[in-house]
Amino acid sequence: MSASPVSIERQGRIAVIRFDTGDGKNALSRRIMSDLTAAARSFEDDTETSAIVLAGAAAVFTLGFDLREAPLEGIGLAERRRLQSLGPRLCRAWEELEPMTFGAIEGWCVGGGVALAAALDLRIAGDGARFYVPEIERGMNMSWQSVPRLVALMGPARTKRLTVMAERIDAERARAWGLVDEVAPAGGAFAAAMAMAERVAALPPVQVRMCKEGVNAASTALHHAVSFMDRDQYALAAQSEDYREGVRAFLEKRPPRYSGR
Repeated sequence: MSASPVSIERQGRIAVIRFDTGDGKNALSRRIMSDLTAAARSFEDDTETSAIVLAGAAAVFTLGFDLREAPLEGIGLAERRRLQSLGPRLCRAWEELEPMTFGAIEGWCVGGGVALAAALDLRIAGDGARFYVPEIERGMNMSWQSVPRLVALMGPARTKRLTVMAERIDAERARAWGLVDEVAPAGGAFAAAMAMAERVAALPPVQVRMCKEGVNAASTALHHAVSFMDRDQYALAAQSEDYREGVRAFLEKRPPRYSGR
């Protein structure tokens, strides 16, 4: 097996996790999702790290879930549900980290990339960053238990514009909507995220973790209760002809023709 596209670097109380497939797409394949989940979980017993910066490729954070892996024909329901748990597990692993987490986002952040970014504590975007959630245009629902996280950040109306209307938004609009916390000059998202991480790393480490835990407990108390079924909703949507048409149209680079079936 080739080396993982996910790497971990430690700089004192700061850890940097990067994922880069080197192909300009940086799609979230099942392997990358598993490796990013494992990278997050590797900090479960870590008592030294205060901040973690997550960065994609220099030109693109990620184009989202790799739709070349989407077809699940011939797979039993139990195995289908296992595979469809990879995204929710990835986001949950990052959300549950005790250190503060920062996303450094350049270029496109699409679909599952938006779901992953929403699971972080703070998001810093380069001025050229673009956010886009095309799931509904592919005949899917927005899953990975991301909807309550997005509603908490942006409110219900803007979440609908992003996930239902599939509006493409730039970095400044993402900041105005609450999806992004800071906008840096293009190419400067990582440096800005590191500057924030350094501020956190200079603070009392245990108090940082306790304060973050308290904020998360207050803000996410009902998140699981209102989203635990989205994996099975995705499985249901995946049985529709519109889902198959949406994936085919994307892979064939043509407009989809939906039928409501």
